[in-house]
Amino acid sequence: MDASSTQSTLSVDELAQTFSKVAGLDTVPQQPNTYPALNPFDIYRSHITELLAKQTGIEAKIIYPTLAWTAKSENGDLQLAVPALRQKGKDMKAFAQEIGDTALPQFPESPLVEKPVINGTFVGFFFKPAALTSLVIPQILKAGPSYGFNPNFGLKDPSDPSAGRKKIIVEFSSPNIAKPFHAGHLRSTIIGGFLANLYGGAGWDVVRMNYLGDWGKQYGVLAVGFDEFGSEAELVQNPIGHLYDVYVKISKIAAEEADKIKALKEEVKELAAKGEDTSAKEGEIKKIEDEGVDQQARNYFKRMVDGEEKALGIWKRFRDLSIEKYKQTYARLNIRYDDYSGESQIQDESMDAAARIMAEKGVSEDSDGAVIVDLTKYSKKLGKAIVKKKDGTSLYLTRDIGAAFERMEKYHFDKMIYVVASQQDLHLAQLFKIEEAMGRKDVAEKCQHINFGMVLGMSTRKGTAKFLDDILRDVGEKMHEVMKTNKTKYEQVEDPVKTSDTLGISAVMVQDMRGKRINNYTFDMDRMTSFEGDTGPYLQYAHARLCSIHRKALAADPSIPTSPQDFTAQANLALLTEPHAVGLVRQLAAWPDVFINTIKTQEPTTVLMYLFKMVHAVSSSYDHLQVVGSEREVMLARLSLYYAARQVLNNGMRLLGLSPVERM
Repeated sequence: MDASSTQSTLSVDELAQTFSKVAGLDTVPQQPNTYPALNPFDIYRSHITELLAKQTGIEAKIIYPTLAWTAKSENGDLQLAVPALRQKGKDMKAFAQEIGDTALPQFPESPLVEKPVINGTFVGFFFKPAALTSLVIPQILKAGPSYGFNPNFGLKDPSDPSAGRKKIIVEFSSPNIAKPFHAGHLRSTIIGGFLANLYGGAGWDVVRMNYLGDWGKQYGVLAVGFDEFGSEAELVQNPIGHLYDVYVKISKIAAEEADKIKALKEEVKELAAKGEDTSAKEGEIKKIEDEGVDQQARNYFKRMVDGEEKALGIWKRFRDLSIEKYKQTYARLNIRYDDYSGESQIQDESMDAAARIMAEKGVSEDSDGAVIVDLTKYSKKLGKAIVKKKDGTSLYLTRDIGAAFERMEKYHFDKMIYVVASQQDLHLAQLFKIEEAMGRKDVAEKCQHINFGMVLGMSTRKGTAKFLDDILRDVGEKMHEVMKTNKTKYEQVEDPVKTSDTLGISAVMVQDMRGKRINNYTFDMDRMTSFEGDTGPYLQYAHARLCSIHRKALAADPSIPTSPQDFTAQANLALLTEPHAVGLVRQLAAWPDVFINTIKTQEPTTVLMYLFKMVHAVSSSYDHLQVVGSEREVMLARLSLYYAARQVLNNGMRLLGLSPVERM
């Protein structure tokens, strides 16, 4: 998602004309660093700030940030916490009364907001409906897919767009080739895709990176296994599944060999204790150690490390075929990557350089033949990190340090996010602290770990789901069963299998995003595929219903507009006076502010909870704001409102990574 490429907004001149017509204001209220053409709330905060600054004598820059959303609509559209005005020596309750009362120069009459409402030390402001409706609906219809997003946030210098955009790397998903794509990878994929969209919508230059587990002795195991059990046809058809099956079979043999060695060593011990000859048993042990799977795998991986073309060629084929398969699966989740990196891509020189700097700066130290970094001097929680084992092999930590420095050199990023499970909290904290200790605060302070909890009970009707494709297939099939229960609607769906797949994906993603990231949740097939309650299918149903309203209206009156621009030109929005219409407009006006808040929380649930609240407002309005059967002018006004609601819902769903359906 790139907000800058689709941005189309009402110009300030168009806004000024609207204000002149509906509010009698000559200029559009605008405080510094606000975007009235993109966010209706910026206009109202600026306007209230101007009024309060005149009334109280307090500086505008102090007032503006104190005007916040309200948790309950009965407290107003915006609320001022009077203590936040930092007026020493005043009784805050009395001062709140003064602002809304007549003791100060009276709060002036405004074409945009009602008289303030006092609640203890809070002052609430309600927007006047007519001006809000006339402003918000045309703003949504003009901006379309970009309404709510703001590409200015990603500028290096908002006052000078020519300085360019900030760059962010989002590293997410990161499965191990030939191993199951487990629940942790699923969560990382969903959350990472959302964060990439979020920063794209804020105008950042986003690099989506998949850091594959694609190196190590296990590839030696895999190559040995493929010689034994591999099938060329199956490899091409289903590379990830086939390589996993091969890996399981060969690992079983390796485990049996390890058990055999253990048993033989016990026998050698017993024979030696009796003074009997042990040479035959020791010969057996040596044969397994020299010729068994484990040693064959070590030999193969050494050939890879040494750069032998044949060994690397086989490994590269496994990697490339797996990536192609992953791309197909990710596409179903609306996810793409700019960079398929991996452990194999990190240069030995980078790791050697990192090790050398750590040693030179006294960051690392020798400990019984291993190399460690003692981080307890910074924080006891960080403990001691091993960066090189006794046998000289580097660990993930060294590789991750090398990777971070390589990425800074290649991309010159302003921020890098690692979307990794909370089990890795310590690892990432150690990584950032070591980078800082090495004198690379320029890298460390730009890195952030976005963590998440576990998925519990991730089993399906076919047993424990191992791969993302299995998970999506099972949920899609379940969704198909649910759809079939309504025979009439099912028969109207053009491609039920494709639709059930989209709904199944929405079900999985919304269940994942419902709570805060750090919370664990239980994978509940029945609950997430339900059309009842706050689920993915319910959101999709709400979008499909908004689409059908326009189709039905067009069938009843073929002369009604088909484009949002025509609605803006023809609809008389002053007719939208009913409480349900006004309530829905208020919800739609808040979407750009929800987007800003989401950048702060980095939580998908911030968007999701807003969408459910907005969709509930839409659903409860249908009985009160009927379209077909109303007078033409009323019908056009209501269609404009529903078209705007559909656009906001669509924008929010796309931000989450969902594919909105038009029929179901």
